[in-house]
Amino acid sequence: MKNMCNTMTMVMVMVIVIMMGLLDVCQVSGELERIEHATRGDGTLRFLVVGDWGRKGDYNQSQVAFQMGRIGEELEIEFVVSTGDNFYDNGLKGENDPNFLDSFTNIYTAKSLQKQWFSVLGNHDYRGDAAAQLSPLLRKIDTRWLCLRSFIVDAEIAEFFFVDTTPFVKGYLEDPGEHTYDWRGVSPVKSYTDGLLKDLDRTLKESRATWKIVVGHHAIRSVSHHGDTQELVHQLLPILRANKVDLYMNGHDHCLQHISDSISPIQFLTSGAGSKAWRGDINTTNDGRLKFFYDGQGFMSVQLTQSDVKTVFYDVFGRVLHRWTMSKQPFHSIM
Repeated sequence: MKNMCNTMTMVMVMVIVIMMGLLDVCQVSGELERIEHATRGDGTLRFLVVGDWGRKGDYNQSQVAFQMGRIGEELEIEFVVSTGDNFYDNGLKGENDPNFLDSFTNIYTAKSLQKQWFSVLGNHDYRGDAAAQLSPLLRKIDTRWLCLRSFIVDAEIAEFFFVDTTPFVKGYLEDPGEHTYDWRGVSPVKSYTDGLLKDLDRTLKESRATWKIVVGHHAIRSVSHHGDTQELVHQLLPILRANKVDLYMNGHDHCLQHISDSISPIQFLTSGAGSKAWRGDINTTNDGRLKFFYDGQGFMSVQLTQSDVKTVFYDVFGRVLHRWTMSKQPFHSIM
């Protein structure tokens, strides 16, 4: 009888362990949260893109923020996209970390920037309390802030697919060096990334938006310090090509760049120059077609209509560095 009870107890423990494992998989492979954003009456959509910025105003972050406010007012932007590495050097320490106010609320003070900020996490954000940036408490502190691991913004003429790219990079898991990464909420990482790719592929296939835009922290193509992110080249890029994505926007490399895909219409746009830049740091191992590269500080604006997308890159003084326009029907591009 005692042996039978012990056996039943072991069976129950095994069932619980299995169920916990299944629950974990369900949590990491759930559907992407969808956020609705109505376009203005004329059917246009205008926004800014900035990345790698959170340094309490240092490294010209405040100057970039000032110019963002000026351009934002000129364009009457509707929101801002942040491509990650929101807080240096090691993310936030918690929900009440003063760095949130010092690097975000008290820096981007222009009236035109008092709009929704859609943000993804970068690798530096994962080095702190990653969950803190996802907390609804931060939205109560500053209602502009909205950061999720991966999500969709449905803006009628365009759908934005925000992708959590840090867990894809093997080096952070296998050789983190002196850094500690916060993998809570994404373990087991392989299940998480597999589920994310599956969900992204499905939602891209279902999308009927005129423009499909994917946002991640890490570059797929880059001629700067980090170069191409091979994990994304092998795992994410085929999905973007198969689903006819128009733009992939990222940060990570502290520069501004525009690279075209070699076999599809996808344009790779890096806006990771919100504060500290890497002057003179160039990596030539790249399989894309370079159209523009600037290794200084700045940001990017995007204007969308049903037929056209216009992108402009600006430096820390607000000067235009590069313009590019793409027409949807028929497809052609103008330098």
